[in-house]
Amino acid sequence: MLRYLPYLLLVTLWIYAFVDCLVTPDRQVRGLPKLVWLVIILFFGEIMIGPLAWLLVGKRRTAAAYPQSAYRVAPRPADAAPAGPAAQEQDGPPREFVPPDDNPEFLRSLSELIQRQRKDGPTPTESD
Repeated sequence: MLRYLPYLLLVTLWIYAFVDCLVTPDRQVRGLPKLVWLVIILFFGEIMIGPLAWLLVGKRRTAAAYPQSAYRVAPRPADAAPAGPAAQEQDGPPREFVPPDDNPEFLRSLSELIQRQRKDGPTPTESD
């Protein structure tokens, strides 16, 4: 049974790379057109060159897809930080994840939602 494991891993990698190439948007494909990458994956998949080339070189990798409002700029020393709104809209420093209960934008939107619901009265689902 264990002698089939390398073949199973090879076929799994081959299928994964092929499907990943198929569903990847054209703007994230690097180096060659998508059709050429598919042909490379298919013809050189048996010796693992095609799938590995796609995974290492062919696809442009991006950061995790979290909403931008969930991130904030990492704190800087007070003497180096600019004042005003420009301090929060920086492209340079890495951003860190802020949990919803610490995110001021989320808390503000939550309080606005609660105020609107109180002003409008209970919804039909709440009165049942």
